[in-house]
Amino acid sequence: MQPVVKKYSLPSLIILILVLFSSCSKSPDHSKVPGVIISHSPASSGRYIGSPSITVLPNGDYVASHDFFGPQANHKVSPISLIFTSNDRGKSWQQIAEIEPLFWGKLFVHNDALYLIGTRHEYGDVLIRRSEDGGRTWTTPDSPETGILKTGPYHCAPCRILIHNGRIWRSFELAEGERPEWSALVISASVDADLLDAASWTFSEPYQHLWSESQWIEGDVNLTPDGKLVNILRTNRQGDDRAAITFVAEDGLSLTHDREKDIIDMPGGGVKFTIRFDEKSGLYWSIASKQTDPKAYRNSLVLISSPDLRQWKVESPLLFHADSEKHAWQYIDWLFDGDDIIFASRTAFDDGLGGAHRAHDANYLTFHRIVNFRTREPALMD
Repeated sequence: MQPVVKKYSLPSLIILILVLFSSCSKSPDHSKVPGVIISHSPASSGRYIGSPSITVLPNGDYVASHDFFGPQANHKVSPISLIFTSNDRGKSWQQIAEIEPLFWGKLFVHNDALYLIGTRHEYGDVLIRRSEDGGRTWTTPDSPETGILKTGPYHCAPCRILIHNGRIWRSFELAEGERPEWSALVISASVDADLLDAASWTFSEPYQHLWSESQWIEGDVNLTPDGKLVNILRTNRQGDDRAAITFVAEDGLSLTHDREKDIIDMPGGGVKFTIRFDEKSGLYWSIASKQTDPKAYRNSLVLISSPDLRQWKVESPLLFHADSEKHAWQYIDWLFDGDDIIFASRTAFDDGLGGAHRAHDANYLTFHRIVNFRTREPALMD
């Protein structure tokens, strides 16, 4: 039997060649993405962008970071974090370092040094690294004296660092059992201590809340108007847009919670958030992925404020997309910058390559600036 040879007309053959060429040479299209692109990882790579973090160096340069998760990211064994810098106030960014391992990392500056604190891998040891050159080179955590702060199954996110009463504070969760069984805790160290030395750090007793049947994670350590130290946690399964307040004992060794009054309504309370107090306005501010009114996943980003950490209101919409399946701005990390707010976002958006795998599995790290945040008109950003 002779093989069947399919014949094409010349126009059809030209079209076929063009289609094949296009599929082989397709490049990303970033033109629709709001903000400034810091990093891009297409869904086809199997490495999704997570854990956005941003800080400002003493010389005024911005530094941002993210990690990877997903089927090709190896985040359960030896995750990678990337470090970027900008010397033009966020208008352009360059990658300056790749770190392995570190996951869920938060950047912060202390005593002119840059730090990145997180875990060894998903549900791993607590690690911290230090850079003396703006993020280009980093210490290696290979002992309790060089950055291994605690062994165990810990969970966190790029949650804020607070300095209070001469100590540095932040939150973690002990990830034992199912998510509703995880315990909330805070850690702290003297501002004068060697932050790479595990002996410098105090871990509170884990606070368990089995009665809630909900996960409380990614806590924001803050101060109430009357000076009490609190850890405000994202909640799930207790209704959308709600958060839980826990109070930290003065010695930092325990947390308490009042079931009757310490679950609060907060736009975006079901997604990781960062809260900061602004002395000029006398208000607490946050950037939140609001999930109600209208119903949303992480496709509605808003600027919110509160006089007391309990009563919250939406000041302005920031970013919105009608599709919640493959579009999102989430896990916002942000800072005041004069009269502006700067923030980094784990962003899922169109890239000309099919977009994000799904809204949760972001394909971008993006930078944004809210100009004159206290007085801006309530309108979407560009």
